[in-house]
Amino acid sequence: MFTGIIEEIAKIEKTKPIAGGLSIKIGATKILDDISVNDSICVDGVCLTVTNFDNSGFWVDAVGATLEKSTFASIKPSSFVNIERSVRLNDRLGGHLVQGHVNGIGTISEIKKLGENYLLQITVPENLERYLIKEGSIAVSGISLTIADLDKNLISISVVPHTWQNTNLKYKKINDKVNIEIDVLAKYVEKLLTKDNSGSEKNITENWLKEIGY
Repeated sequence: MFTGIIEEIAKIEKTKPIAGGLSIKIGATKILDDISVNDSICVDGVCLTVTNFDNSGFWVDAVGATLEKSTFASIKPSSFVNIERSVRLNDRLGGHLVQGHVNGIGTISEIKKLGENYLLQITVPENLERYLIKEGSIAVSGISLTIADLDKNLISISVVPHTWQNTNLKYKKINDKVNIEIDVLAKYVEKLLTKDNSGSEKNITENWLKEIGY
């Protein structure tokens, strides 16, 4: 489990094909003082396992669904990624609960500087639209952010200078792809509201809401 508060911007040093995927070497410095083999680590929003490390960085493997659902299928050496180690039970939860389970790939459609802040607009996959709400949480390449506005599956996010400078957003351009993870609470609520007591599917309609007192 993660919080979406990025600890370090790291660089992809090299990739190597392995059975079913890629072995990836990631150069890092800040997080290496507390890292071990088999640790879970969030790399650009994807929960991966540390397979090896030394004083210049660490290795992870990306296979199967990770390559299918995230930008890792097209990742290249020298690209920058956001890094966060897993949260400890005595840590402050500065962002929101991030699982590192990417739900889809978004596309940056606009980047605009507004005063000290930056406006970021991202087109999210249509199948995730139902989970988006104004002022709701969303993880973009592992960064905990708040949806300032939305128009169907187009979300607008205001990024403060500290977040801009301390994540790989500062390297992004229009049409770049980003990993999207919606707030897991939205999926639990959907599950609860679309099942009746018998366990069968139940659509949320105006009549159904009236039946339960709304």
